[in-house]
Amino acid sequence: MATEKQWFIIDNVKTLDTPALAIYTNRVKENIQALLSSIDDINRLRPHIKTHKSSEVSALMLRAGIKKFKCATIAEAEMLAMVGAPDVLLAYQPIGPKANRLVALVQRFPSTNFSCLVDNINSAKHLSETFQQHNLFLPVFIDLNIGMNRTGILPSDALSLFQNCNPLKGISIIGLHAYDGHIRDTDFNLRKKHCDEAFAVVLLLQKEIKNRFNKELTIVAGGTPTYSIHCKRKEVECSPGTFIYWDYGYQTILPEQHFAFAALVVTRIISKPTPDIICIDLGHKAIASENPISHRVTFLNALNLKPIGHSEEHMVFNVEDGKEYNVGDVLYGVPYHICPTVALHDRAAIVENNNVVEYWNTLSRNRKITI
Repeated sequence: MATEKQWFIIDNVKTLDTPALAIYTNRVKENIQALLSSIDDINRLRPHIKTHKSSEVSALMLRAGIKKFKCATIAEAEMLAMVGAPDVLLAYQPIGPKANRLVALVQRFPSTNFSCLVDNINSAKHLSETFQQHNLFLPVFIDLNIGMNRTGILPSDALSLFQNCNPLKGISIIGLHAYDGHIRDTDFNLRKKHCDEAFAVVLLLQKEIKNRFNKELTIVAGGTPTYSIHCKRKEVECSPGTFIYWDYGYQTILPEQHFAFAALVVTRIISKPTPDIICIDLGHKAIASENPISHRVTFLNALNLKPIGHSEEHMVFNVEDGKEYNVGDVLYGVPYHICPTVALHDRAAIVENNNVVEYWNTLSRNRKITI
């Protein structure tokens, strides 16, 4: 156990029920400043807000001068509009009722410029018809599949989609969206090689559309793993997201990125069923559990724990010396994957000067806010 106070220790932790998500605001602000210093033009930043899902953190980025944002849900888009974000890209193709919800967003927040993705003509026609019915106009990005194989259209087929979308009313293709989240090599040179190869087809498509239609499309590319590469391309808007809180997973595979852990899970030992086993209250409901049990959490003040069991409300560890640990002890953990961990907590404890001073709601973890 830690014997001296470190940055993560909460002095009034007795008032904090666990398991809890704790946000260290000074570190959040440091991460924002680190992001700003990593790029030549703040207008090329379009951070993804799926990690924090917080009105307050979004406001911190706005105050720092960031004006463009990316999100994945209607609720996240609404949250951004509520705090005055001027430019919001819904990096998702609105299917079914989502098209009507997007119309409602555009109507409710006229000061925010909304856009979204499409990757097929039927979805584009649906958006066109929906927005025409309301005498509205929606900017749209073509979603490209450059190897992620999750969403998007192959770049070789995208020119045809652009042509077919051109006559449609109510929408207009303004950009290309290329997410390369599959490129995660720890070796930076290898990651750059793979990123450059995947991005080359995007540049060719942009050039061909400009030559044939005299229209220069904006490119939004990458996420956190390839941010270090795309931030050097002056023609690209970049969308890192995890930088805001950081996590142990990206700390491990992205050694060139120097962001600080700014969000921790705080948990307590609730039982010692045997002398060499402890149980804490950090169950599946409190920390992302999609990775193997060995890759879910790392404790800053207890590095010698070996996880042996995990269920809804409990996490169990083997310990080398059980005498070190007592029921009631507080542990401070860095999640391996912070984004889905945040989504498990309806509020976060805000830590300043080693004390919990207030709580922020994780507003857009909800599927619906008002729209």
